Amino acid sequence: CSRPQKVCLCPFLPIHPLKISTCLYIIQHPAEESRVLRTVPLLAACLPPDKCKILVGRRFSEDRYPELATVCRNPNTLILYPGAEATNLEEVVVVSSNPSVMIIIDGTWSQAKDIFYKNSLFRLPKQVQLKPSISSQYVIRTQPTNTCLSTLECAAVALTIMEKNKSIQEIILRPLQALCSFQLQHGAQIHHSKEHLLKNGLYDKPMPKNKRKLRRMELLVNNVKI
Repeated sequence: CSRPQKVCLCPFLPIHPLKISTCLYIIQHPAEESRVLRTVPLLAACLPPDKCKILVGRRFSEDRYPELATVCRNPNTLILYPGAEATNLEEVVVVSSNPSVMIIIDGTWSQAKDIFYKNSLFRLPKQVQLKPSISSQYVIRTQPTNTCLSTLECAAVALTIMEKNKSIQEIILRPLQALCSFQLQHGAQIHHSKEHLLKNGLYDKPMPKNKRKLRRMELLVNNVKI
C-alpha cells in the first residue's frame, strides 16, 4: 500500500488479487494524483493489473488514446455516470450477460462532469448508474449528498453486480474502512455530506454568490436529484 508501517493497510488487502472477468478503466482527473487520501490506489491493489487500468488526464481524443477509443466503441462497454440518460446497472446485467468493461471517472463531481461532457468518446458506451442504496463509508472526505460514493465504493458495488459475487464489495471496502479508521484515530474528523450539513443548519462556509451554485444547494436541501 506504500504507507508508513504504523498506518499500513496491507493486512486489509486481499492476499491475492480478486479474480474477475470485468476490466475497469479509471479515468482520473490530474488533480486526484496529488491527493493524499485517494481511493484508486487501494482499488488497484485489490485487482489484477490487467483488470484495472488508470488513465490520467482531462481530454481524451481518439488519436492520442486509440486503445480507449476501441474500448468505448465496444458494445459491451459501460460507463458509470449518473443522469437522466443512465440505466440502472442491475437492469443492464439482467438483460445482458456480456458487459465486460466498465469506465469510471475519478475526480470531484465538477471534475467528473467536465470530463464526461467534454470528451465525445465517453458518450459512446452505454451509460449506467447505481441505485442509491448505501451511504458512503469514506467519512474523512466531504461528499455532496448522503448517497454519493467514492470511486473505490462505486467500483466495489459495480463489480459485485457485474460479477454476481457479493463478497467482492466486502473485500474491496475493507482497506477503505481501515484507512478511515486510522485517520480518525490520528485526529481526522468525520465529514458529513454537504446535504446533511445544509439540512441541519451546520454548514459554516459562506453561501456562494454564484446563482447556479446557490440553486444547487437549494436542490440539495429540498431532496431534488441533481
